[in-house]
Amino acid sequence: MYTSYIGLKFLEVYNKKKGTNYKAEDFFNEVVFPLFFNDEKHFLNVANSSFFQSVPKKQMENGESIHQIKLKRFHKNVKEDGASLTTMVGYAAKGEKAGTSGQLTSLNYQIENDEMYASWFGEALGVGVKGGYVLLINEPELLWYMYLGWETYRKFLKQTPNIKGNQIETWNGQWLYHLARHNFDVEEALGTINFQTEDVSGKLALPTIQWSNAVFALSKLYPDKTITGYCFNLSQTNTTLGFINFVLPKIRKLYELRDKIFIPEKTTVLKEEEIETLSTYYSFKGACRMGTIGLKALEPDKLREYMPAPFGKSKDYKFTDEESYIQYQLFKLWIIAMINKTELLESATKLADILITIENQDKESNRGKSGTSQKIKEFLSVRNIREFADKLTDFLDLTEDRENLRIALFEVLKMPSDLFPLFITLIRFEYNYLNK
Repeated sequence: MYTSYIGLKFLEVYNKKKGTNYKAEDFFNEVVFPLFFNDEKHFLNVANSSFFQSVPKKQMENGESIHQIKLKRFHKNVKEDGASLTTMVGYAAKGEKAGTSGQLTSLNYQIENDEMYASWFGEALGVGVKGGYVLLINEPELLWYMYLGWETYRKFLKQTPNIKGNQIETWNGQWLYHLARHNFDVEEALGTINFQTEDVSGKLALPTIQWSNAVFALSKLYPDKTITGYCFNLSQTNTTLGFINFVLPKIRKLYELRDKIFIPEKTTVLKEEEIETLSTYYSFKGACRMGTIGLKALEPDKLREYMPAPFGKSKDYKFTDEESYIQYQLFKLWIIAMINKTELLESATKLADILITIENQDKESNRGKSGTSQKIKEFLSVRNIREFADKLTDFLDLTEDRENLRIALFEVLKMPSDLFPLFITLIRFEYNYLNK
């Protein structure tokens, strides 16, 4: 199981940084157990394992704590029973009729004890995201940062009354996002921790971050790198989404374009935290179906409502408050990043301005009886590049700014056809904005 692989990789990082020579079992006993399980509130829930089974009263008569008894019983299970989902996190059940029996094989794999122990802290380095999924990423720097949050999580559990335990993956997600907002300065981040909680069946719990929040955070840690994550869910049945590439330089393009597009403006537009509130059209599972996660996977939720048919619902964007303006800027930023050509923003804005000017002139001279508004509406609903070229000619005799019409047509003809719906949507947004 990949949890073991990550656990052993992390142990190499830990031993190198700390100057130690731990084996996985020793690390489990001396570092993991005291933090994770030597308390009523645990870090990690592994169904049917020793740590989640009761202890008979007779076994407690010798003065040992209940946690120490469970630890001894766990060691015995590892040595005598071998690998199963109770001793190795993410592994198959022993019985062929169990929910995860599909992982069983007739091949005689030899699984070492250290692999079983490593799976526990390997799982505890995963980043939890909405949908119940966990990302395990084999990047030494990231693994180290996740480990640095363990002691803080224990303090958080102790200091927060009525807080639910067993949320280490959820904590890791919150911790990662928090560190990213402080440029991965751990000391600075520790001084500002104020994680919000939510009520779940009468107990407080940490909310799980959106998968896009995790991706934005990773893009700050690895702005020039494509990294691979193993994505899965461990429950009554185990779900594997597989190994997914995260194309982080593409994600960083949103921040870079934000600076390019809005640098002339005096006011602060689209702060980083506003970009990171981006709600996505795709769920994490849906994004993983693409095989790689980059800009396309971050398609803003509800954008399709404002795209022309058949790509969307052809709704006009309404500017009602500050939040709607921020949403408009996010839509615009993502579209420009996807098209990957800032000149097209200028072209879309100029074209929208020409349409507004033509419409206003028509209203003043003809009181809107010439059908110009209908022509504009039809133009903003075109479905392909050919229709765009045909409808654009309707405005040649209605404006003196024919040069910008020519430039717009020239840019569109060079554009890949699959990006055209985004460009016409950008014009629609700029037209609605200028109208407002």
